[in-house]
Amino acid sequence: MKYILKKIVTLIITLLFISLITFTAFSVIPGDAATARLGTDATPEQVAQLREEMGLDDPLPERYVNWLGGAIRGDFGDSYQYDTSTVASLMADRLPVTLILAVMSLVLILVISVPLGIVSARYAGKWLDTLINQVSQVTMAIPAFFLGILITYIFGLILSWFQPGAFVDPSVSFWGCVASLIFPAIAVALPKIAMVVKFLRNSILSEMPKDYVRTAYSRGNGKSRVLYVHILRNALIPVITFVAIIIAEIMAGSIIVEQVFGIPGMGQLLITSISARDYPVVQAIVTYITAIVVIVNFLVDILYRLVDPRVKA
Repeated sequence: MKYILKKIVTLIITLLFISLITFTAFSVIPGDAATARLGTDATPEQVAQLREEMGLDDPLPERYVNWLGGAIRGDFGDSYQYDTSTVASLMADRLPVTLILAVMSLVLILVISVPLGIVSARYAGKWLDTLINQVSQVTMAIPAFFLGILITYIFGLILSWFQPGAFVDPSVSFWGCVASLIFPAIAVALPKIAMVVKFLRNSILSEMPKDYVRTAYSRGNGKSRVLYVHILRNALIPVITFVAIIIAEIMAGSIIVEQVFGIPGMGQLLITSISARDYPVVQAIVTYITAIVVIVNFLVDILYRLVDPRVKA
């Protein structure tokens, strides 16, 4: 319990520190937010009035406290680009799409990579291991944007298995949305699958020569039991960290894949907002991304303790 409380305190402090850095960074970026919202044709009086309404004339610490208070309540202010929309509503519209894509990608990664990694390690040096390694190497070498274009060209344009650019909003049809995200999820998952396969294979192979494995064999355990009961549990510990990085990345929004397939998720919203200098939206999304990374790492620390009780800090 003490371990978990310590991690929770660290999580809260880290989130506060990140929010401060994020807010300060976007506050000191050259350019006036009021001018960006009104346009260059606005009069100085209009700009001054809007600056006062937006609280831009207040001291930075006071503005940060006000922003943090709103962020805790889920209020990140108003968008500059979309005058009738709040930042929270924009993110609420895009977040379900990104989460559905992330979950689909993660399921593909775990369901495919873990068995392949185990098989590759079990038959190390044989033709099956060589085949898996070669395919993984090629898959990792293909850039994400090119992989998305390749999938669109082959399966969308040539085979007509899906319509490029077509997307079904989850509010219209959940399963229609899932169907429209199958190929984008494959594009996100393939490089990650190759990475996890190689990482898990190497982790298992590094455990095999250790003393506890020889002890397990000396007690009459078969090869499969030693692998799945003894080796795999220890081999998964470093893999968990790697998978956590992947989870944080895909939950934050697969920016390149969303752009290639025209998916209205968080990644696409971030790119659009950066182009339009819509700082409140960019600031909120950056905060969301960093929060996802920190929270996932927090959960991994807790999972470490469950997998290996020897972990003390």
